[in-house]
Amino acid sequence: MALKVLAVDDSKTMRDMVSFTLRSAGHDVIEASDGRDALSKLMGSGRVDLVITDVNMPNMDGLALVKEIRANPTHRLTPILVLTTEADGAKKEEGRAVGATGWIVKPFNPEKLLQVVQKVCP
Repeated sequence: MALKVLAVDDSKTMRDMVSFTLRSAGHDVIEASDGRDALSKLMGSGRVDLVITDVNMPNMDGLALVKEIRANPTHRLTPILVLTTEADGAKKEEGRAVGATGWIVKPFNPEKLLQVVQKVCP
């Protein structure tokens, strides 16, 4: 089943890698460069099946984005994966507390990313 995925990262290279991995598995990808960009694209595109976001970004970081998405009734149950260089347990706990579904540490393995996507979006 093709999913509609919002990929959020301030690094164009990382967005390209995530998008390529997801598109090669047949998914549709909307890219955003930070949390603010992601929110405007999310509101404009209707429903998405999954959000994958970085943590450290300008304008609005990933954890603030997760919090905003969870506050919106339309997207309250949308799975959100955090894809970040942050491996700190306290940061992961903070992510869980604001509503992140899962946490993947960069650099990511494309096959593992697709396995996690399949797991959170059965």
